[in-house]
Amino acid sequence: MGTCTFCGQEAGWFKNQHPTCKERHESGWRDMVTAAKQTAITGSKLDLLRADLSKLARSNFHSPEEVKSALIQGWEAALESVLDDKVLSREEEGHLMTYVNHFGLSRADLNAHGAYGRAAMSAVLREVLDGNLPSRVQVDSPLPFNFQKTESLVWVFQNVPYLEERVRRTYVGGSHGVSVRIAKGVYYRIGAFRGQPVETSQMERVDTGLLAITNKHLYFGGSKRSLRIPYSKIVTFTPYSDGLGICRDAATARPQCFITGEGWFIYNLVMNLAKH
Repeated sequence: MGTCTFCGQEAGWFKNQHPTCKERHESGWRDMVTAAKQTAITGSKLDLLRADLSKLARSNFHSPEEVKSALIQGWEAALESVLDDKVLSREEEGHLMTYVNHFGLSRADLNAHGAYGRAAMSAVLREVLDGNLPSRVQVDSPLPFNFQKTESLVWVFQNVPYLEERVRRTYVGGSHGVSVRIAKGVYYRIGAFRGQPVETSQMERVDTGLLAITNKHLYFGGSKRSLRIPYSKIVTFTPYSDGLGICRDAATARPQCFITGEGWFIYNLVMNLAKH
């Protein structure tokens, strides 16, 4: 006879849970996350939330340790809700951070699925749109770039693949030629032709490294290639779902691409920085 993993009572032959207990467990978790989400959005009733979550946990077969998980998941859900318009307002950011500080949640707690990073990106973009230069970036070690005195670091991406367009040329319709015998021991070689050239272009990875965004330049530093690109020298910005493509103002310039994983953010960030 099996025992229900939720209530501890007999569950029947070859069973380890009651359907009603399972539904109660799952419904209770949804209620815990929803309560945490609403509190994070409004920034109110913070003193009551932990007790409410503990009560929901006890009555729906959740352990006390799961209360913290509900606090984190509720914050993540709140962030997704307020980011429907892609920009985090100062009031929304204030409520979210008040919640974080009240419950002592760490950056690591909130960034397990990248939520804290998305919040920071949205806040940085808001400040740039407001005409300000953000100073939120924290780096653990010196960056390998020689910034100008009037530059301000706005954002840094790590482990960024850098790609360039490369053109490959092949020939189609060609011939290697043939040898024709004229007399005994004497041959005449009919020449070959290479055919028509066909060019194809494709983006190829050149290097992987750091990508720094300042108010004046894009900087890239890898083991093989280092770049400093002024916004004033960029003709086009191309948005991709996972990165940014650019084309510089030069006769021999090739399209370049940086894969950051956050295409929407970097495109809007550099487009607005380039206007300043």
